[in-house]
Amino acid sequence: VIVSILSLLFIIISFLVATNNISWYDDFIKNMITLNDTKIKIFKFITEFGDWIVLVSITLLAFIILKNKKHSIYILANLIISSGIMSVIKLIFRRERPEGMLVTETSYSYPSGHTFISLAFYGFIIYLISKSNLNKKIKNIINIVLIILILLVGTSRVYLNAHYPTDVLGGFLAAGIYLIIYIKIIEKLEGGTNEKKKKRKE
Repeated sequence: VIVSILSLLFIIISFLVATNNISWYDDFIKNMITLNDTKIKIFKFITEFGDWIVLVSITLLAFIILKNKKHSIYILANLIISSGIMSVIKLIFRRERPEGMLVTETSYSYPSGHTFISLAFYGFIIYLISKSNLNKKIKNIINIVLIILILLVGTSRVYLNAHYPTDVLGGFLAAGIYLIIYIKIIEKLEGGTNEKKKKRKE
């Protein structure tokens, strides 16, 4: 049901973007933004958490820290697959970036890659943490921090004028669809593995 709702919303937003009938929303949001040097510095730092260097570094760290290497492989696969899907969607819409960007970007604008990858990547880590044996309070703290980080990365893309607000909205919707499907696939894989283990024990 959730995937269906997110898909419908993504289709609507994408259609409005493709037909250039949602500029009023982008203009409305952008007119609410006020910038200063401090905000620019903060958002330039935050947006780095959606960059490849950081995401790959976290993935490599997962291989070192996590005892369950399958989870590390899932994180790596997630990063590769989500990046590929996001790139394909960008090529389909080929929306040009806003003028006057405060960061250097060369890819197309819709949907926001940083937003898509952040939700897909950190969202999956939230899922793994929720399923882990960590203390409940620690789980909640880490997950809340990651949720805030995901939202801030998306916000940073608009503040830095790297994307239109609809790019970020489309990124969140598309990533939400992808993440739910990816998690379901992982759960099926894990379920199949557990069944095989049970049969071996029997």
